[in-house]
Amino acid sequence: MAESEEEVDVLVQRVVKDITNAFKRNPNIDEIGVIPCPEARYNRSPIVLVENKLGVESWCVKFLLPYVHNKLLLYRQRKHWLEREALADITCTLLLLNPDFTTAWNVRKELLQCGVLNPEKDLYLGKLALTKFPKSPETWIHRRWVLQQILRQCSAMGRKHQQGEAEQADAERSQQLSDHLARTLHQEMKVCSDAACRYPSNYNAWSHRIWVLQHMAKGNVKVFHDELSSMRLWVSMHVSDHSGFHYRQFLLKELITELSQTPASTPPSSPQRRHSQVPDSSPPPPSQGPANGELSGAEAAAEEDRQLLQLFHQEVELCSDLIQSFPGHETLWSHRRHVFYLWHHWRTEHQHHRSSNGGNASVRLNNSDPTLAEVGAQSCAGRGESVNGQGHASDAMEVDGASLPDPRDSKRLKRGALLPGPPALPSEHSFVSGVLDSCGNPEQRRFALAYRKWLDTVIDQQP
Repeated sequence: MAESEEEVDVLVQRVVKDITNAFKRNPNIDEIGVIPCPEARYNRSPIVLVENKLGVESWCVKFLLPYVHNKLLLYRQRKHWLEREALADITCTLLLLNPDFTTAWNVRKELLQCGVLNPEKDLYLGKLALTKFPKSPETWIHRRWVLQQILRQCSAMGRKHQQGEAEQADAERSQQLSDHLARTLHQEMKVCSDAACRYPSNYNAWSHRIWVLQHMAKGNVKVFHDELSSMRLWVSMHVSDHSGFHYRQFLLKELITELSQTPASTPPSSPQRRHSQVPDSSPPPPSQGPANGELSGAEAAAEEDRQLLQLFHQEVELCSDLIQSFPGHETLWSHRRHVFYLWHHWRTEHQHHRSSNGGNASVRLNNSDPTLAEVGAQSCAGRGESVNGQGHASDAMEVDGASLPDPRDSKRLKRGALLPGPPALPSEHSFVSGVLDSCGNPEQRRFALAYRKWLDTVIDQQP
């Protein structure tokens, strides 16, 4: 084992070079880790590359980390000069071992602005660091900075394309930028999901995921719908992770806002409604109205009501399934409370808006509406036995894909494509009573009673 300063220098330089060569040999490395090894037993490199996994033997970390750390500090203090390529290698090694060293990320920002590094390479390095340190706040902060650089570049190129002539090359370049942003968004969603699986209640990962949607998919209803559907399986497998359910609450709020702002002549999924960094190139789902997108004011308002009604119904139904399948989890009851409050608040504001405008073109979402109650009852009867007064689907975990009826097609309504009944205080009380009657879990009973008390003291007292 190395002891003198000269031997340590030789060892560390060799290890840094081995790490750099490992990335050159295999650019598809997807995970890093430290291999427990108290001392060097063989005359070989401590860097182990097996398939797409990169490992560093632990005995060399105590030499490697202080060395690259001091090298970088001396460079920042202008006491030691390093070439740009050497800086990239040293910061890469340092951040793989300690991704919360802010100075290293700042150096890489400078290298990126100078053109030595490209944004994708830094995103890749951060992705690898998160496989070992999934909660690293500095890594998530740096990812947002890199994504902002990508968005600025794409925005500048987009303005240049609009100011120039509509040539074929410009059109192709614009399409490439759109595809690049779509791929970046998809990759960020996967990085966040992997980090959330590696560390429970990973607040940094979920906050970053929300930030990405707010800055890269704002106004794109299809992206939010896809996220809501894809997250059903994840939250079903992590019923105690409140961060995942908080993310679903964010998606619901965004969808409510987007759908409520839909102009009468524009379909809800149209990217023309609001600016979105990631264009919606996919055809609208069948639940979003006619293909030509031309709806009258009454039909557009009715379509908005139908979509939001189905959105709330599916979320409450998911809560019911999870609460009954996994009793005794407070997170599920908290999520149900939040969803029902969102529904109650939206319905109140919605009715006030409709009455102030003097219009009754849309579907009335009042709990006492006999027409809507009859529609809900028929819909529940067509799907099977009800467990909470809302019509419990036979396959509770089916991914959202049911089509909403066309408001201009009365024949389709007659064939049975009917809307579910809206969430209401009677149905919630019925669900709580059913849980209490069949529950043997003391925690489940306590949460159910607390939820019923909340309904009586908060919701029932509001207009």
